[in-house]
Amino acid sequence: MTARVGVITFPGTLDDVDAARAVRHAGAEPVPLWHADADLRGVDAVIVPGGFSYGDYLRAGAIARFAPVMGPVLDAAGTGMPVLGICNGFQILCEAGLLPGALTRNARLRFICQDLWLRVERADTAWTSGYREGQRILVPLKSGEGRYVADPRTLDELEEQRRVVFRYEAGAPNGASRDIAGVASANGRVVGLMPHPEHAIDPATGPSADGLGIFTSVLAGLVAS
Repeated sequence: MTARVGVITFPGTLDDVDAARAVRHAGAEPVPLWHADADLRGVDAVIVPGGFSYGDYLRAGAIARFAPVMGPVLDAAGTGMPVLGICNGFQILCEAGLLPGALTRNARLRFICQDLWLRVERADTAWTSGYREGQRILVPLKSGEGRYVADPRTLDELEEQRRVVFRYEAGAPNGASRDIAGVASANGRVVGLMPHPEHAIDPATGPSADGLGIFTSVLAGLVAS
């Protein structure tokens, strides 16, 4: 049976089509999920894609966190369903309490759009099992509020518990604490990252195909289970 991966659309979401394409490219069925419907439609995993949900009017991800669809997402994550947040989706997962820390305005208050190298720090999460620890992947970064921050104690705990999943290899251009580009939940089932792997699934349309591993990783785990 083909795995079904839900992709949520909020008002202001703009990377949902790209995320759905990545899911399809990986061999799974993308299932559209609407922000106002408290229904996950029986999916096996969920992606919260990038964009500017509700225009980021209050704070990036702060309004989307209360959307009806997020109730079932939180419940499903609590039972172990894989959940991925990309860029604005990462912000939403932090606001919802599924991941620690917060995303703030970039250093020097500039929007950043560039291809850059990430280092895979952990290759045993639901979304990174297809990589090798220490592997370098080339993906785009495009955000204005991508600076990951947390208090020193939380940062130390993330390091000690090996919950830092991706790090900016050449240093964080947005000023993220400890060059953190992505983190995971304690059980490794929920992952959030600021760069965009869905824009790096085919060299014909992106800087590389390195981002495809995110989507094939979760598919392999779903098939194995």
